[in-house]
Amino acid sequence: MITLTLLTQSDCPSCIAGKRVLAELSAEFALQIDEVDVNSDTGRSIAREQRLAFTPGLIADGRLIAHGRLSTRALRRKFTTMVKTTQPTQPEGS
Repeated sequence: MITLTLLTQSDCPSCIAGKRVLAELSAEFALQIDEVDVNSDTGRSIAREQRLAFTPGLIADGRLIAHGRLSTRALRRKFTTMVKTTQPTQPEGS
């Protein structure tokens, strides 16, 4: 499972498009997405901590992995790498 925090704001076309990208990718990857409004206290705190310049901001493992217009292709590569690095290695000969 890939756990993500998505920082969004209302009336943000890139945020709406980013949610669609993540919905599409959730068909390929087990994603748990926590959406946080960047204008909330929590959202402002996360945005400051991550130095988020503009929304949407996508955070995984405590670090900003994408922001602005989210790319399906780039996130697919990133998620594939994340899944590979978290899977236990199989013993040789199995």
